[in-house]
Amino acid sequence: MYTIENYNFKGKRALIRVDFNVPLNEKFEITDDTRMRAAVPTIKKVLTGGGSVLLMSHLGRPKDGPDAKFSLKHILPHLEKLLGQQVKFADDCIGESARTQAATMQVGDVILLENLRFYKEEEKGDEAFAGKLAKLGDVWINDAFGTAHRAHASTAVIAKFYPDAKLFGYVMQGELDGVDRVMKNPVRPFTAIMGGSKVSSKIDIITNLLGKVDNLILGGGMTYTFKKALGGHVGASLCEEDKLHLALDIIKKAKEKGVNLVLSNQTLIADAFSNDANTKIADPMDIPDGWEGLDIGPETMERFAEVIEASKTILWNGPVGVFEMPKFAEGTKAVAESIVKATEKGAFSLIGGGDSVAAINQFGLADKVSYVSTGGGALLEYIEGKELPGIEAIRGK
Repeated sequence: MYTIENYNFKGKRALIRVDFNVPLNEKFEITDDTRMRAAVPTIKKVLTGGGSVLLMSHLGRPKDGPDAKFSLKHILPHLEKLLGQQVKFADDCIGESARTQAATMQVGDVILLENLRFYKEEEKGDEAFAGKLAKLGDVWINDAFGTAHRAHASTAVIAKFYPDAKLFGYVMQGELDGVDRVMKNPVRPFTAIMGGSKVSSKIDIITNLLGKVDNLILGGGMTYTFKKALGGHVGASLCEEDKLHLALDIIKKAKEKGVNLVLSNQTLIADAFSNDANTKIADPMDIPDGWEGLDIGPETMERFAEVIEASKTILWNGPVGVFEMPKFAEGTKAVAESIVKATEKGAFSLIGGGDSVAAINQFGLADKVSYVSTGGGALLEYIEGKELPGIEAIRGK
């Protein structure tokens, strides 16, 4: 099987599915270009190998066909800056301009195709639409890990038009190597840190991890569902009343499998969901009415740090507090710093899921951990043990 390393791109047009679904502000300026920067090495590999590049991506969720607000034209100047060269733009991903420009491409050319989701056929996984895209290039590279869990036309269906010329780009390969290293060959002790607000959204991941990890640290809003299940009083804290039995089940399974389940023993509570709220430290089993837990307390920070810093493999998904507010960011920052310390001592650390990535970037620590995943939902589904269409399309059965 060809890889991006051994494929001969000389004279070939590479159709690359990238993930340029980047956040834009009201002036259409990019506020986080992480995904764009991640794709640069794959693009450069094709160009230095004597090929040319057609880039296809989606941006946002356009409802009914073309919408100027979601045009990829907004990211063109920044893309040119990142690549250090002119990038041509096709104002329709399968239209006349795309076909004409693709047919007359020269070695070293880069073309950005308009938003794939301007066609409903993209998300429907329409084969005819995939076929029209496929006619534009000689080789298909999937480098969009963030959409690998979707069986869309450009991420999976298109593969059948490239039986002998389908490759993973560096982003995809790096993501798979990173996750496989954590999930299939972890050096022990292996610690997973699961945060976020709801236990219901993480249940499949937690269940899959219980058979693999040595330590499972649970933080964030889901803490209070566990504390209430154990008979605690959680005040106005976030709590999924209908998931109390689920929390007890997880505690039981962790015990059966010999997993060290680590929960918060001290919480920072507030009398309102606001950075200006009054705060105090409390026992998460005994939170007064009208108060809610919004971060972990200093004792819990130390407790978590002890486990994390003794680990050799670390997976972090989800903050342990409302880190977007400075007053409640200390716990999540402490977790990030503990992961950095463990990494410095030789641990392999993988950070994944939108909020954890946002947090590690916010604290300026992204370059001090082993790997920061670009795929939110895709990463989580892969950790859950699901087969992802974008990966199966290339690996095949």
